[in-house]
Amino acid sequence: MRVLGIDPGTKSFDLCGLENGEVYFEEILDTPEVAKKPELLIEATEKAMPLDLIAGPSGYGVELTYLRNLNIQTLRDWYLTYILLLKKEDLEAALKKGDVGIMVYSAMTETAMEMKRRGWPVCYIPGVIELPTVPAHRKINKLDMGTVDKMCIGALGVYDQAKRLNIPYSEVSFILVEMGFGYNSVLGISEGKIVDGIGGTTGGIGFLTAGGMDAELMQLVGDWEKVDMFTGGGISVSGKLSPEELIKCVDADERCEVAWGATIEGIVKSVASTMATVPRPKEILISGRLTKIERVKDELLERLGKFAPVKRIGWLRGAKRVKESAQGYAIVADGLAGGKFAELIEWMDIKNAKGTALDHIYHPKGKNIRQKLEEKIPFRP
Repeated sequence: MRVLGIDPGTKSFDLCGLENGEVYFEEILDTPEVAKKPELLIEATEKAMPLDLIAGPSGYGVELTYLRNLNIQTLRDWYLTYILLLKKEDLEAALKKGDVGIMVYSAMTETAMEMKRRGWPVCYIPGVIELPTVPAHRKINKLDMGTVDKMCIGALGVYDQAKRLNIPYSEVSFILVEMGFGYNSVLGISEGKIVDGIGGTTGGIGFLTAGGMDAELMQLVGDWEKVDMFTGGGISVSGKLSPEELIKCVDADERCEVAWGATIEGIVKSVASTMATVPRPKEILISGRLTKIERVKDELLERLGKFAPVKRIGWLRGAKRVKESAQGYAIVADGLAGGKFAELIEWMDIKNAKGTALDHIYHPKGKNIRQKLEEKIPFRP
């Protein structure tokens, strides 16, 4: 059995292929290049063929949905609405400005169309908010409790801890800290299931994103666009163009000091708050591009060590290049196809995820937008 996971990251698209549960294929594409040439993703996927199942780029997540069951006439609008939470007019306006982040969204949509035309065995998978293991009261008025890539890293973490500590999935418990190029997130895992999550747009600042923002600021500004989700974080505070530059200047530049202070304190606060739902985690597992920076890793070890032992998440056997989220995507694809990780995916209840990220909006204005979108583009064709 051969499966492929495709993780659409802010910095890179990582493809991880498994054959009978072992890594046999790895490919990394620069996100700006994919934004300009979506065909690069199609060509990279072809290199891994033949495939029994592909876990395609799934954005904010949906219940398990197979591309073969979607209508090509409505697929573009469906993908924009439910996978990317993006209105067509916002996409068109942003593309005119040449924003790379939105160009990536456009590229993801176009590759979905091409995969449909080719009849590839693609599925779209849930993020944290769609999982039945997360209680409904934690989902109120939220869209992002951890996007699909974060959910997939959670699956990798469950497998890693169970294997490393030689325990059943039912005894796995940890808090996952993921620090990517754009966003940070924190997940709570209890008894081997994801039970809570703080997404990149609801927690502290990331390198690119402002994270959760004061509603008073939202009201004061009034006019927000999707591209604004990619700004306001460490890059805006410090003026530095890479996380490495920011960290290097922490002790010499006040703006960098402020940006880093907000970033690391945001992580600590998120972990502390997640302990309300996972009070006795065996470990805190760290993952993501930023955690490979020595100073970042050292501060996480020091500040989070008071809660539980801090460990770097383990990689799949044979994985050498692709990041953790791509490995997680591949694990989910393999489990859904009945492979080596089938028991893990069953245990985590991923197949029983329901609906979309729009399903838990109770604010009157939010409900109105949701109803308009669903009337215009039904989730189930």
